[in-house]
Amino acid sequence: MGRNRLEAFSDGVIAIIITIMVLEMKVPPGEHLHALLPVLPVFLSYVMSFIYVGIYWNNHHNMLQASGKVNGAILWANLHLLFWLSLFPFVTSWMGENHFAVAPTELYGVVLFMAAVAYLILQSCIIAAGAPTLRRAVGRDWKGKASPALYFIGIVSAQWSPTAAKLIYLGLALLWLIPDRRIENLLVDSKE
Repeated sequence: MGRNRLEAFSDGVIAIIITIMVLEMKVPPGEHLHALLPVLPVFLSYVMSFIYVGIYWNNHHNMLQASGKVNGAILWANLHLLFWLSLFPFVTSWMGENHFAVAPTELYGVVLFMAAVAYLILQSCIIAAGAPTLRRAVGRDWKGKASPALYFIGIVSAQWSPTAAKLIYLGLALLWLIPDRRIENLLVDSKE
């Protein structure tokens, strides 16, 4: 399978994930703005999850641009990542519907943690298959290595303070929202 097919398949799955998330939001009864207050946690959960899915889509695209050949390990690692991303609609809805209660906030963190681990596994498989540009671009990758640890701290802190966990998850989303140009820059440099 070529890189383009893998990317197209992944793009389709990610588009469906975003669609399911937005369809999970129910329109509240009433015509006044105050009618939106009860669904505000659901909306805020959606916004954070949309940002996360967007970050994964963007970084996945950049990573595949720096990849060489696609092998079976990459295919399975990619499916592993897509599996965890596909759980975003469920955990997003559960957390929002229950106003960021302890268990839903913990499970949201578990899905974030596992998606981060799955992304690192996919990245490692692509590098192992022969992607020197990606290997150089990733370097020490402090954000990629710190993120699972911080997600884990968020999961544990949800036991005592779901608000602290949400702030950790939001902080990590904001950290990753800043575009990482390492791969793009090396790809441009290699074409010149």
